[in-house]
Amino acid sequence: MNNFSKKFAFATLTLTTLCVVNAQEIKVYNQPLFSEFLEHSGNEFRSATGEPGENYWQNETDYVIEATLNEQAQTITGKVTLHYTNNSPLALDYIWMHLEQNRFTEKSRGTLTTPIAGNRYNGDVDGGYTLSNLNAKVKRSNSSKHIITDTRMQVFFAEPLAAKGGEATISMNFKYKIPQDGMDRMGRVVTKNGTIFALAQWFPRAAVLDDIEGWNIEPYLGAGEFYLDYGDYDFKITAPFDHIVVASGELQNPKDVMSSKMRDRMDQAKNSDETVYIIKPEELNDMSLRAKQNGTLTWHFKMKNTRDVAFASSKAFIWDAAKINLPNGNKAVAQSVYPIESSGEEAWSRSTEYTKNSIENYSNKWFEYPYPTAVNVAAEIGGMEYPGLSFCSWKSKGAGLWGVTDHEFGHNWFPMIVGSNERRYAWMDEGFNTFINHYSTLEFNNGEYPANLSKVRNSIGWFNSPNREGIDTYPDATNLRNLGMTAYYKPAQGLFMLREYILGSERFDNAFKSYIKTWAYKHPQPRDFFNHIENVAGENLAWFWKSWFYGTGNIDLAIDTVSEKEGNYIITILNKGEVPMPVKMMVTYDDNTTELITLPVEIWQRGNSWNYMLNSTKKLSKVELDPEKIITDVNFENDIWEPTQK
Repeated sequence: MNNFSKKFAFATLTLTTLCVVNAQEIKVYNQPLFSEFLEHSGNEFRSATGEPGENYWQNETDYVIEATLNEQAQTITGKVTLHYTNNSPLALDYIWMHLEQNRFTEKSRGTLTTPIAGNRYNGDVDGGYTLSNLNAKVKRSNSSKHIITDTRMQVFFAEPLAAKGGEATISMNFKYKIPQDGMDRMGRVVTKNGTIFALAQWFPRAAVLDDIEGWNIEPYLGAGEFYLDYGDYDFKITAPFDHIVVASGELQNPKDVMSSKMRDRMDQAKNSDETVYIIKPEELNDMSLRAKQNGTLTWHFKMKNTRDVAFASSKAFIWDAAKINLPNGNKAVAQSVYPIESSGEEAWSRSTEYTKNSIENYSNKWFEYPYPTAVNVAAEIGGMEYPGLSFCSWKSKGAGLWGVTDHEFGHNWFPMIVGSNERRYAWMDEGFNTFINHYSTLEFNNGEYPANLSKVRNSIGWFNSPNREGIDTYPDATNLRNLGMTAYYKPAQGLFMLREYILGSERFDNAFKSYIKTWAYKHPQPRDFFNHIENVAGENLAWFWKSWFYGTGNIDLAIDTVSEKEGNYIITILNKGEVPMPVKMMVTYDDNTTELITLPVEIWQRGNSWNYMLNSTKKLSKVELDPEKIITDVNFENDIWEPTQK
């Protein structure tokens, strides 16, 4: 699958013969649906079981960054030093890097591909990087040669970087204006007590070299997010003395930047299941809480084995925190920062409670949270995730704030822990995350807020739309009206049906947890996911991957006829859609007793009609397909049979 733009054609073939077996029409064109989908044969890098092969590799990116926030000029000035380890089997003459602040220029590809009327991914056009003092060092050789193309930069080495462990150091100074409108991923917003600066994708970062695509160098346009290698980050943010700075990772120098009262409160929060204020709403202008009374403060953070870091800075922040309890007995800290306008029990005063519950739920159900902190930042951003830190709208309240908080922190599992490629395969992070959000919402506070994923038939209007697109559509090319379905809900609904209807919770959960554990801090491709689920669950699901994840076909199971024959009932079921499904059929007898009948998906292997003989001496009063309404069947009217005369 070379990006989302390639579609698989498998719906129809010319029929050359028709034959009848047991009065059932055989349609040859169904058979390819059940054949192997993506090639299962493994290699030394990726196995046929959907696991990393014996020679799987990925490169390592370790960063040291020092940056200064100038509040008046609204700029970031800094230096980044990248220690790059080439674990690939190839010597490298160059590496590619992302310069994503170059998206915010008048002539960037992202700007030029944004409609005149704008969309969610609008961005300022007066920004972009100014770079200086670039040096790429391999052993004793140095090079400053580079080529900048839009949001990418190719950095050349004076001598090849050796394969299988060669190390290089790339350093440079950078400066840019912080955009106000940062494509709903970063930016700044003015509040009553000061500007909130939300900084993400904020320094030059190495692109991923992998065994599937080579260099992943898609430009930063809009809907496509990011794909990065893992490494350790050591970064310092210098900001005005009255600012609070929060970031991915753990604060290294609290004594330098927090007063003793703030530190005492944070220590209390680290041992409290209830939210504790670090800075109270009434203390926003109490500068005695600050470690200094003028000038600047430098906040020092570290984070290990992560694919990125982000931060926020403002003098307008209320700050609170609470303990996160993890399954192995370890603890982490949930934190929230937000302006006075966002305060209140119906709004951001519950943010830390939401963050804590979300992290604890996913840790217990799927895979333990690996980071020391989880910070929720109120900003002029609808919702965006980075490792250990999320930006959510400062205007969100109630169910909306729970939903966006839970979703953005769910992203710590997909794609921060399981490092899929967001820029190509949005469904592997957005869809998987939307799926796990459903169960987290069901469990939060005894169902305080509604979980909507189970209401799959609310989406039928979209499934019947002639303008729908497939999950495999490249995110930057997807019609934004479809993106919510193709990236989020349709793949999530697919996993929901897989768990609740096709495999069952036990088999699915075993496979899904195994996938997370197997690919934690690595780079799975779609094929790896499909292969791993099949192997652990013990099921050939080619028909499902093909028809649901690649294509725009629909589910339409139907009851055709019910007839009596020699004291039994013959129930004829049709597969009128392009997506086959196992059949779950509830029969109700005239004495109001019921019986659930399950038929395997293989009944559709050679045709779209199936006769089922029901042995019963009782009289049928009703037959209903999918009685729990789990599958996205696009036609309700043909799901139920009742006798014309009762």
